[in-house]
Amino acid sequence: MSDVLYFYRQTSAFTYLGPYENFAKNLTDDVKELALLQRRQIIHPVAIINARNGIRADEVELSEIPFDALLFENERFHTAGSIMHELLRRDKNYSLERKTKDKLHLCCREQAILLASILKAKGIPARARSGFAPYISDGTTAFDHWITEWFDEKSGRWILTDADCCEEKIDFDPFDFSRDRFIFGAQAYLGLRKGNFKTEQIRHASNPPTYGIKAALWGMFFDFHSLMNDEIFFWHKPRYLEECNYDLSEQQYKELDDLAELMLEPEKNFHELKKIWDTVPKFRDLAGGFN
Repeated sequence: MSDVLYFYRQTSAFTYLGPYENFAKNLTDDVKELALLQRRQIIHPVAIINARNGIRADEVELSEIPFDALLFENERFHTAGSIMHELLRRDKNYSLERKTKDKLHLCCREQAILLASILKAKGIPARARSGFAPYISDGTTAFDHWITEWFDEKSGRWILTDADCCEEKIDFDPFDFSRDRFIFGAQAYLGLRKGNFKTEQIRHASNPPTYGIKAALWGMFFDFHSLMNDEIFFWHKPRYLEECNYDLSEQQYKELDDLAELMLEPEKNFHELKKIWDTVPKFRDLAGGFN
């Protein structure tokens, strides 16, 4: 696995910390402490929405949030370097006591790539992963979600860590949890194809919400790009899928089935996945925003 681990020590345009690499390297080496510390720098936009509606209002000091602050600041700061830069610009003390006004309003993707980037700075193989989490809903619907996966050389295994939900009341350890707690994008797609999931069980928090195969394909391609060290933003989608409005032939579905099957075991199938990445341009040609 040496070449695979080497690959996941490398950074992307999204996980490159630039001048903040040494800062990240000198943060605590305890991943639990690191994730908790990171969580305290960030407010999830849903927490702000809930507070405005009187739900868990004690979690966010609304009066401290500047009136002109974007609810979703990841539109401005969607790379780890820009996130770290803005956090330290607002308050150079990267601490558990960061004030509400100095926190960034970011989602699970940004939590995932920031933790991965800090671990990479420490020489630890890491990657963001995209999929769906039943544990952030009532359990009947799995919402789109991103987590961080990193390789622990002491135990010789990949560990799942959810920095975004590490302070939530969930019934498992968010710093090291089993894979049956999370539905990776390829699993969601194949589960729908095989009838193991119902359309309403796989949900993407677009506006309005997107359910079923389309949502699963978004999660699957976010994850495929992440496995290739290219942690694309939410509005980035494969152009060929957008142009056909996800109205696919059975042959096109079969092609996606084959990709998804390989993604179920990314280490075992790493070189096959990398070959697809290098030779199938339509999986990399993205639409979204101005593109």
